Amino acid sequence: MSISENIAHIEDELAGRARLVAVTKTKPLEVLREAYEAGFKRYGENKVQEMVAKYEALPKDIEWHLIGHLQSNKIKYMAPFVSLIHSVDSFKLLKEINRQAGKNSRTIDCLLQLFIAEEETKFGLSEEETVEILSAPELQSLTHIRIVGLMGMATNTDDPEQIRKEFRGLKLFFEKAKSYNSERVELRELSMGMSGDYLLAVEEGSTLVRVGSAIFGAR
Repeated sequence: MSISENIAHIEDELAGRARLVAVTKTKPLEVLREAYEAGFKRYGENKVQEMVAKYEALPKDIEWHLIGHLQSNKIKYMAPFVSLIHSVDSFKLLKEINRQAGKNSRTIDCLLQLFIAEEETKFGLSEEETVEILSAPELQSLTHIRIVGLMGMATNTDDPEQIRKEFRGLKLFFEKAKSYNSERVELRELSMGMSGDYLLAVEEGSTLVRVGSAIFGAR
């Protein structure tokens, strides 16, 4: 199937329950143009430098999501245009996003990334650390960011029940964390699920799925 057919197929499967973020890391511009010409405009990148280069080369009505691990010294490059940062894993990072957003007269939407997998290779906050951020009095002074949800990456395993358990645990915590909603916190997005497990993620309450190889083929 073509890229446009793959996108249409996945969006049919999602049936409006979640929104698709097409993961475009390492993909050349012509591949993104093909998806864009098919009407798709929501892309996720792992690396800031790659996202900036693609932003500059492509139409400006694309919604860019940063989904990879983020270093604070890179935030300034994407602050003028990024739509959503999925991978915030410290209060320090939030403060720098706020600072750079302020310089660009913007408010940047962010997701807090939780560590939900049973493996050591993933980044993320514990539930306790997440609560500390959501309930921190200092958060209310960060007027150029908004925490709009949570993100998690399941264990890289072939066991669907393990993956389902991790997604379900994050959804339960997400519902509890809504009690911390405030001027700076408006939890509505749950970013869970990738090419191998997005249907499971949607069944467990994901609102955003990050899909690359099921659209563009294996890297």
